[in-house]
Formats: sequence, structure tokens, C-alpha cells
Amino acid sequence: MINKKIDAIFLDHGNTLRVVVEDEVFQNDARQQLAKLIGTHESPDIFCKHLDEKYNVYKKRAKDTLLQDSAAEVWTRWMLPDYPTNKIAPLANQLTCLWRDRKGHHVLRPDAKKTIIELHKRGYILGIIANSLSETEIPDWLEAEGLMQYFKSVVLSSKFGRRKPDPYIYLEAAYLAGVKPENCAYVGDNPNRDIQGARRAGFGRVIILSEPATLTKDPPTGENKPDLDIREFSDLLKHFLAR
Repeated sequence: MINKKIDAIFLDHGNTLRVVVEDEVFQNDARQQLAKLIGTHESPDIFCKHLDEKYNVYKKRAKDTLLQDSAAEVWTRWMLPDYPTNKIAPLANQLTCLWRDRKGHHVLRPDAKKTIIELHKRGYILGIIANSLSETEIPDWLEAEGLMQYFKSVVLSSKFGRRKPDPYIYLEAAYLAGVKPENCAYVGDNPNRDIQGARRAGFGRVIILSEPATLTKDPPTGENKPDLDIREFSDLLKHFLAR
């Protein structure tokens, strides 16, 4: 059980609330639609390979500076700089969805919805703090799942302009929720990014949902050890009792 007074629980999105399920037919269709939308003469696979190379340049810059461009800026400035801006900018959200889908289906963890509803019933303010290329994906998904009503504060790097682990994105979320940082908990899957940012923002508790793929790719370093390590999303209910 979490003994420190926690009034609000903020959640990461990717690999915390939703996970990727590979589906080659679905992924191939996304690649084909992406190439068709742009009107490239390259094959979908080659086109996406070139986009990957450009995106990696942008991603390194974003990680180094903790600055996040809007979806339109990412596509016009970084991903497709040789195409007319007035053609690409209006397609930014659609392109971002297809770019996401090339990796597979993004599905809600089986125990997440029930856990979110129960935490809300127990009196916790809930929010989302996420690095996101899209400005619409997460809000649209919350609406589709009937979950938007449970989240008081949703702060996305694509709209805020700065990304985790910058402490300001955490502080903005706490401010919008009307809760002091020391009375906030953060739940994520990436020890380095999620713990570092939440701690620098003065959050009272940092919790890691252990995801083997993430831990293998980005293992914790230095002092990036969580206050609590859980294996299932629903484990939160064991530690956050009714307020």
C-alpha cells in the first residue's frame, strides 16, 4: 500500500495503457495507404524505410533537446521536407495514424479499463502524461473507449511542445489537475524517461509497470529505480486503496 498522501495518479500511454499487437496484414495495409496518400512512386516498404531514417534524425533531436514539434511540423520539416507544405500539413494527423499502424494494432491492456474506473471510484484524480507524435490519437481513443470522463488532465508532448523527461510536462499536468506535485503518482514503463522526469518534477511516487521489451531496450541506469515495480496494471488496486 502507498503510505504517502496521493491525490492524483498520472499514467503513461504507450506500453502502459495500450500495447502493440503485430498483424502483418494490418501493418502492410497501413504502409500501402501511407505511400498512396503521399503519391510516391517508391514501393511502400522502401518508402517507409526512408521515412524511418528521417524520423530517427528527428527523434534524436527530440531526445537531445526535449523539444516536441507538432505533427504538422514533424511531417513537413523532418519526414517529407521535399514535398509541398500545403499538401502535407493538412494530412499530418492521417499520416501519423498510418505511421503508427505500420507497427501493429494498439490495444488497451485487458485489465486497464476496469482498473481506471475503480481508481476513479476510490476517489483518485486521474490524468495522462505522454510523449505523442499525434495530437488527436489519444483523445480520440479515450472517447472511443468511453474513458475520457475519468481523466481530468491529459497532457501530450505534441501539444505541449516539450516531452518527457522534461519536468515541465509533469508540472503542467499536475497544475491542470489542481494537485500539488508531491501528492501525485506517475505510472510508466520506461525507467529512465518516466522516473527521471517525475522525480525532477517532485512527484510523490513513481511506479514502473515492468515491460520486458522496454526494459531490454532501455534498461534503468543510475538512480532511476522506481518506488514501486508492478507486473500487471491491475496491481495498482493493491496499492491505492479508497481515499
